[in-house]
Amino acid sequence: MSRVKRGTLQRRRHNKILKQAKGFRGLSGTLFTLAKRRVIRAGTNAYRHRRTKKRDFRSLWIVRMNAALRMEGISYSRFINMLTLKKIALNRKMLSEIAIHEPKVFTGIVNEARK
Repeated sequence: MSRVKRGTLQRRRHNKILKQAKGFRGLSGTLFTLAKRRVIRAGTNAYRHRRTKKRDFRSLWIVRMNAALRMEGISYSRFINMLTLKKIALNRKMLSEIAIHEPKVFTGIVNEARK
């Protein structure tokens, strides 16, 4: 059997992992064996948290809207119900942004939904 020299391929593979591990704490950013484990773990967490981020932001928008709606004297669930009955199609992200940056416009939307 002939001899196989894999130096350049192995170096390239190692450098690819080490480049992904750049900035990791301790030896995890410099030792290949540790870096490989940490990169796999980081990829798993990144994949999972890309999905949970969407849930977190939706709940944040709901909390912000609820706070603004309480000042108007109405609960979040009643407001959303009124919007659906009036067929006002604004998503929660836009409603929370309007509530923060344009309180007068938000009050107008609430009054429109109440009619």
